[in-house]
This record gives sequence, structure tokens and C-alpha cells, in this order.
Amino acid sequence: MTDNQQRLYQDLAWMWPIISPLRDYETESEDLTRVIHQVARRPIKTLLHLGCGGGHHDFIFARHFAVTGVDLSEPMLALARALNPQVTYIAGDMRTVRLGQSFDAVVIADSIDYMLNQRDLRAAFRTAFEHLAPGGVFVTYAEIDREHFVPNQSFVSTEKQGDVEITILRNHYDPDPSDTTIEMTFVYLIRRGGKLTIETDRHLAGIFPLATWKRLLDEVGFEVHALENEFGEPLFAGVRPLASKATLQAWEKVSKTQKRLN
Repeated sequence: MTDNQQRLYQDLAWMWPIISPLRDYETESEDLTRVIHQVARRPIKTLLHLGCGGGHHDFIFARHFAVTGVDLSEPMLALARALNPQVTYIAGDMRTVRLGQSFDAVVIADSIDYMLNQRDLRAAFRTAFEHLAPGGVFVTYAEIDREHFVPNQSFVSTEKQGDVEITILRNHYDPDPSDTTIEMTFVYLIRRGGKLTIETDRHLAGIFPLATWKRLLDEVGFEVHALENEFGEPLFAGVRPLASKATLQAWEKVSKTQKRLN
């Protein structure tokens, strides 16, 4: 199995504002905001963004909500803090962080890709659930899923800022379709004033059937709504019930008993 280097979030984090420009986040962030308001059962004033990265989604979210962001990468958090001084940023792991407060909405965007097994995916969902107020909504999406994965797919893009031009070659490869991970290999062609430097990077990402996403969300306690995002990717909106799942099950049992008696 390939090394899980993730240099993009460490020594190469300086490239992020160049290769993933803020303009690319406008439509997606507004679409996620629309889903949040559409599905939630309470007014949405506060939002927790788990795996917030460099803060580009938050730049848009902050127009609508009081935002708190959590991420593992200190270099990415530094970028986020510089971009969004009005947002509260905290270093933490989406699988285990506990902030001791509740929010009206929780979002995990493409950072959910880094949950490599069902245990980790469920733990991230649990973190979202435990930070939601009753009637609040958790939104995430399956950028990579078993049903739609294209083996050995490659992508190329180029972005420029000042005298720095970066071309990215990205390849998705699944050496073992029987497990829950794929390899993402990156080659960065970095030109400063025309002088070329080549860097490589390797990431592991999780891949699961969509039924696994739905099952784990349900197990955690969410009322699950299966939708699509602007790219046609499977999107899940999970509402934390106003009553506990145990209470809802008890009410359902009483209701069924009453129907039999009638």
C-alpha cells in the first residue's frame, strides 16, 4: 500500500490558495447552505465545519452563519485564520474532537474522503451527531463511492498566481477493490518565473458503497435524506431528531399497539 504522505496539508500547504482558488467554492458552498436551510428543523445560526482545510468554504459560510472550523493540519488552519479572521478555528480530529457545545448545523465536505474504514467513517458521523442541537442538520457528500468509481482515472489542471504557475496531475487507483481504500497520486509541476520544480504526493482515501453511508448515518441516530450535490454526487443530509431515537422507537411501538387494539 502506498505511503499516506498528504504533503499538500503540510510542507506544500502554501500552494493551496493557488491550486484551489476561492472562486471555485462559491457555488458549492451556497448549494450546501441551501440544503441546510431546506432540511433543518430549527433556525440555523451556528455551523461547525469539520475538516475545514484552508477555509475556502468558510469564506462563504460566514456570510450566513457564525462558523467554527476544525482541522488536523496546522498549516491549513494558518491559511484559514488569515482568510477568515471572524471564524473560530480549532485543531482537532473529526473522529474524536469534542468541543463541549452544540451547533445548528455541521458540515463535512470532501475531507470525509480521508476516512479509510467503516469505523472511522462512523466516528466522524458520531462527532457530527454529538455536536448538533435537536432539529439541526449534518451535511456531507460521497465524492468517492464504490458504485461510481472509475479505475485508474486521471485529472490535469493548471492555476497561476503572480509568477507562480502550478500544473497538477492527479491519478486515482484502486490496487485492491476488496478493501475500503484507494490511492490518489499527485505530481505538481511548479514554475516560479518559468523555472520548474517537480514534487510528488500520495494520499489514501476511503471508498464505500452508498448503502454503507446510509447505514452508518442511521446507526448513529440521524434521520437520513439522500440527495445530490451540484456535481451530481451523492449528498446526505442527516437531521438530529427532536426526540431521541429510543423515544421515537417507543412512541412507534405504542402507536402500533394502539392500532391493533382498535
